[in-house]
Amino acid sequence: MARAPAEPFKVARIYQRVSTDGQDLTRQAAIVQEAKAAGFYVAGVYREKASGARADRPELLRMIEDLQSGEVVIAEKIDRISRLPLVEAERLVASIRAKGARLAVPGVVDFSEVAAEAKGVAKVVLESMQDMLLRIALQIARDDYEDRRERQRQGIELAKARDKYRGRPADQAIHARIVALRGRGETIANTARLAGASVTTVKRVWAAHCAQGHGK
Repeated sequence: MARAPAEPFKVARIYQRVSTDGQDLTRQAAIVQEAKAAGFYVAGVYREKASGARADRPELLRMIEDLQSGEVVIAEKIDRISRLPLVEAERLVASIRAKGARLAVPGVVDFSEVAAEAKGVAKVVLESMQDMLLRIALQIARDDYEDRRERQRQGIELAKARDKYRGRPADQAIHARIVALRGRGETIANTARLAGASVTTVKRVWAAHCAQGHGK
């Protein structure tokens, strides 16, 4: 009795990314188990906290460097791979493909295996459709990034208009130290050195203190 041909050995490298320290990678951890359940050998998991709008992410670059021909890059969503402008995003994808690897991302239909077996016009059409769908997904990821930034900008402007925006909270401990040092007669330069602040900060804090009717 003839034996069924063995399934090809599938190797994946998984990329996980969040944008800020306030987020965590826990929810993306399930991707590893899902990849294994789908028959992939996971050769590496690359995790980092970095903006998807940057191309120089250390773990992303390390993953691309590690890629071998025939491997698959898996991510939770396309925006985990890139929120770059389309031209730069396509350059990033090209660097992955140049290693002989391909992307497998939920939400982006993958015709690569079908296209590999197709010939002639069918192959060209499938590859063109794959490229088009990927470009659309990359552009949507960028548009979402720009929309978020615009909403953030509008929120800040609105808060400023309502006099509620304060920027980064003042370091009250340093400010108190500056006032104490200046109050006992230290020079601006010495106060800056002893308080671990800039001369500009010392001048600003002391001026504000004096304006409130304190100081000399």
